[in-house]
Amino acid sequence: MPNKTILSVKDLVVEFKLRGKILTPIRNIFMDLYEGETLAIAGESGSGKSVFTKTFIGMLDKNGRVRSGEIMFDGQDLAKYKTEKQWLNIRGKRIAMVFQDPMTSLNPLLSIGTQISEVLVQHNICPKHEAKERAIKLLDDVGIIDAANRYNNYPHQFSGGMRQRVVIAIAIACQPDILICDEPTTALDVTIQAQIVALIRRLQKELNITVIYITHDLGVVATVADRVAIMYSGQIVEYGLCEEIFYDPRHPYTWALLSSLPQLGIKGEELYSIKGVPPNLFHEIIGDAFAPRNPQALEVDFVEDPPFFKVSDTHFAKTWLLDHRAPKTPPPAAIDRLKTGEWVI
Repeated sequence: MPNKTILSVKDLVVEFKLRGKILTPIRNIFMDLYEGETLAIAGESGSGKSVFTKTFIGMLDKNGRVRSGEIMFDGQDLAKYKTEKQWLNIRGKRIAMVFQDPMTSLNPLLSIGTQISEVLVQHNICPKHEAKERAIKLLDDVGIIDAANRYNNYPHQFSGGMRQRVVIAIAIACQPDILICDEPTTALDVTIQAQIVALIRRLQKELNITVIYITHDLGVVATVADRVAIMYSGQIVEYGLCEEIFYDPRHPYTWALLSSLPQLGIKGEELYSIKGVPPNLFHEIIGDAFAPRNPQALEVDFVEDPPFFKVSDTHFAKTWLLDHRAPKTPPPAAIDRLKTGEWVI
């Protein structure tokens, strides 16, 4: 039985106006996020992962807008928010975000401590005279050694891993309900990546935060996620518990992503790669967006967009292969090796 729904997205459509044309990077997304869980949103670069979650904190570029749909959070429809004053009650305070490049998230002209203190004062977490003490504690909480002395340091005086810890300190300063981590380990080496992932998991447990991971790294997904949403061309195409997505995937795109894992390759054989490119989102997409790249595509895939089919109470996939009229189509051999436990992620 899942926990209480903390955020619910219904039929969300986002569009951008670019050079006189309309780009639709988010197309009719449905998703529920449950309190206390870790949801990983995975997919290729350009699939819409970051744009989707930026709608939760009002950070779309100026030429973007929510055209239709709902984003329900604490009884409020965030899709209807228009002003910066409205978003200041949500962004950073109730829903916070950690971006993949900490150097661009921090102001190089302000000390680390000043940047954390500003957040605390701006959101009325504490008065100005108490902010420094709270900021030092936050630095200590995220593992910055000698936090009191590092308070006055500037971003360039920190390593990449330490800067990411500072960004996390800023994000948790207001103890938000939801923490969005947008590729938080991409720019870091493997050892530091593991430390940052462990840090986020510890803080999630201590502060009872719901976490959304945005990533294209399925290894990270397997490590952190309770549930997984697979995105392709602006839509969630498969959605389920982490074990269901890895060991019983049903969408051909999920098959392709998993088959691309190097550890599922066979010595002496060419590594699998997904052929073709994603569709142009300036154009209307007819049918299943993945069909042109899908060797198992059916005729109907090029004509009609599939609905979500229920695999279990927690697992859904948006593919005509699950229709009772579809021919039985086995998954690729790499998926069978994963399902039988021959390989472990």
